[in-house]
Amino acid sequence: MAAAELERLRMAGAGMAIAVLTSGGDAQGMNAAVRAVTRMGIYVGAKVFLIYEGYEGLVEGGDNIKQATWLSVSNIIQLGGTVIGSARCKAFTTRQGRLRAARNLVEHGITNLCVIGGDGSLTGADVFRAEWAGLLDELLRDGLISEEVAKANGRLNVVGLVGSIDNDFCGTDMTIGTDSALHRIMEVIDAITTTAQSHQRTFVLEVMGRHCGYLALVSGLASGADWLFIPESPPEDGWEDLMCERLGETRSRGSRLNIIIIAEGAIDRNGKPISSNYVKDLVVQRLGFDTRVTVLGHVQRGGTPSAFDRVLSSKMGMEAVMALLEATPDTPACVVSLSGNQSVRLPLMECVQVTKDVQKAMDEKRFDEAIQLRGRSFENNWNIYKLLAHQKPAQEKSPFSLAILNVGAPAAGMNAAVRSAVRISICRGHTIYAVSDGFEGLAKGQIREVGWHDVAGWLGRGGSMLGTKRTLPKTCMEKIVENVRKFNIQGLLVIGGFEAYEGVLQLVEARGQYEELCIIMCVIPATISNNVPGTDFSLGSDTAVNAAMESCDRIKQSASGTKRRVFIVETMGGYCGYLSTVTGIAVGADAAYVYEDPFTIHDLKANVEHLTDKMKTDIQRGLVLRNEKCHEHYTTEFLYNLYSSEGKGIFDCRINVLGHLQQGGAPTPFDRNYGTKLGVKAVLWMSEKLQEAYRKGRVFANSADSACVIGLRKKVVAFSPVTELKKVTDFEHRLPQEQWWLNLRLMLKMLANYQISLTEYISGKMEHVTRRTLSIEKGF
Repeated sequence: MAAAELERLRMAGAGMAIAVLTSGGDAQGMNAAVRAVTRMGIYVGAKVFLIYEGYEGLVEGGDNIKQATWLSVSNIIQLGGTVIGSARCKAFTTRQGRLRAARNLVEHGITNLCVIGGDGSLTGADVFRAEWAGLLDELLRDGLISEEVAKANGRLNVVGLVGSIDNDFCGTDMTIGTDSALHRIMEVIDAITTTAQSHQRTFVLEVMGRHCGYLALVSGLASGADWLFIPESPPEDGWEDLMCERLGETRSRGSRLNIIIIAEGAIDRNGKPISSNYVKDLVVQRLGFDTRVTVLGHVQRGGTPSAFDRVLSSKMGMEAVMALLEATPDTPACVVSLSGNQSVRLPLMECVQVTKDVQKAMDEKRFDEAIQLRGRSFENNWNIYKLLAHQKPAQEKSPFSLAILNVGAPAAGMNAAVRSAVRISICRGHTIYAVSDGFEGLAKGQIREVGWHDVAGWLGRGGSMLGTKRTLPKTCMEKIVENVRKFNIQGLLVIGGFEAYEGVLQLVEARGQYEELCIIMCVIPATISNNVPGTDFSLGSDTAVNAAMESCDRIKQSASGTKRRVFIVETMGGYCGYLSTVTGIAVGADAAYVYEDPFTIHDLKANVEHLTDKMKTDIQRGLVLRNEKCHEHYTTEFLYNLYSSEGKGIFDCRINVLGHLQQGGAPTPFDRNYGTKLGVKAVLWMSEKLQEAYRKGRVFANSADSACVIGLRKKVVAFSPVTELKKVTDFEHRLPQEQWWLNLRLMLKMLANYQISLTEYISGKMEHVTRRTLSIEKGF
């Protein structure tokens, strides 16, 4: 890049002073946000101050306000909570307290404030901003500041990042800490399930969420809970009878356990609280089941942040500094948020207003409206939960038969997708077949009809319960066609990686030869490599990133102990660098080598020099990630030898190949939820297409849109015909030609302190939050 461009950016924040504080309840990922704001601020030439103990530190001043350096925020990305502390502050709610806060900021020349907290903290910041001019006038009148100082600090810019595990802030898809809290809840549910099965127990689990049922809802959906209580949708009167009847029913069908999830703010239709002990006593009295209550409490706030929270916070922290750089006197205080996988800015008070509207709707018992105001994805979660939790007899038997198979390497979340697809097909009255071992099993006739209870307990299982193979259809086309005819299969749902896409493409291209293949086909992308065209996220990639991240956290810890050590870690992913890039951001790696971002020996030399400089500071450790196929000649062994010889006497090197660690393990809450939703949406789409292609008692479909990949693209769930995706796919390297995550690499390099241009950085746009925008289908 041109030196002039870099200089311009480095001067963009010159003379600016930014302060960052965390306020309200802590949330995992706040540290990653503090780190990103600090480093991005320093990167653009601004002074950055950390305010300790939230608003209390702002009011008290003194040692609570400290200027930060690049190294002040080193090694905090993996820590839960907030290292700069958070406190509830009575004084800041008074004008006198805010006057003291204004004086403390002015003394340091700070006119840009980044607040990480919940809606109360952010509303407080907005009040502070509105009063700023008046507060300065008062300080000037009292002779506490001079006229020049008042003039120089005439405007306060405020940007908010929502840190709240409840995900209760309207307008934002996900708040910082929500995903990590779900991780904690799912760990507990998985652990409780085994003990509950041993003793045939019922467990009542109480999760956080005084006014918002998001945590209860998503954990209910991701665990297949038998019953769910959320404040937004109280149960109908007489629910006690219905619940006990349902629980008794599942036991009589052979289930050895029941899980009931209750949000702490659960109420009945009259606004009366429903407590976990009330539910327990009810089950014991009416059914005589051995029942236990587990209240999760502050466990949900604790622990290390998930990969999603670390990347989300880093992205939002970077965007917050850009928003402050671009602020004008007319810009309203904004919240930086995520919409799909894009950064957006939202007017703070519009979000706060809608958040208050939800509470008002609940207080006034307008419960349907409360659910709508929470946003479309909340509503979808609720509807899908109700659909899948209990078997409802289909209105009528449909004439269609569907087959489900897994293809390629196993990926976490495959079983969740199979479970929901089987159950929704049964609700629709379809006959549903499960095929073992992919296309090979389809050719060999390893096909069996499955029922509702055959997929019970599959949600939390890793790998593939159906069994999966990489075999492609062209090797056994005749036999596949024979079995499609024999079982009268009219719809094929293929869950898998690049082979699943390629296999369906081969079937579509063989339609000219075999009329039997003129059926409806759908691919659900499931691979840890995230390399399937037609989607931004594949099922299983979130679990793989978390697995790689946990290993790297441990490796970093080991390096910190030994000092002057650099680890070279090899990740999977084929030619696709998604895994190593996102893991690199989540663990604060020094570099991540990927095939899509070509590098030369000069780049390697620069990386070695960068690490040599780093060893002269207090942080004497390095972590370098390498995607397994990033370069034909610069292998992991080569990098090890290069780093070892160039770093001789300064640092030593070690290699770690993560291998199949990344494929195993229980699926993360994101993958369970995503798999469940993709399974439902795929079958609903297939049902619609089958109806359209049904003539004279048979299905005939040969248009391009009768065989699609379902995926999340930017903000929406889209169905893309496999034949059209062929044009944008690199088959040699098994990659989509364009990949959205490449722009995350700027963030990786900036946070690792490389001198790079941000000309390609895409700033978030200001969007508005209204009832209409909340009703738009946002994916997940």
